[in-house]
Amino acid sequence: MDDTKDANGTKLADGDSVTLIKDLKVKGTSTTLKRGTLIKNIRLTDDPDEIECNADKVKGLVLKTQFLKKA
Repeated sequence: MDDTKDANGTKLADGDSVTLIKDLKVKGTSTTLKRGTLIKNIRLTDDPDEIECNADKVKGLVLKTQFLKKA
């Protein structure tokens, strides 16, 4: 299985905290997650390009790792 890495190539693990490096619109909602938002306690998925997480306003998010950096 490939390692899950953030935008800078740093390896990510279950339970890590990440920061958004870009404003992201959340599909299906009017919410935008702002750049610099800290997301705690991520969960890795079978896809090395995606993680699962809960943000303050949105539960059950799947985010692309290209928009994240390890906090």
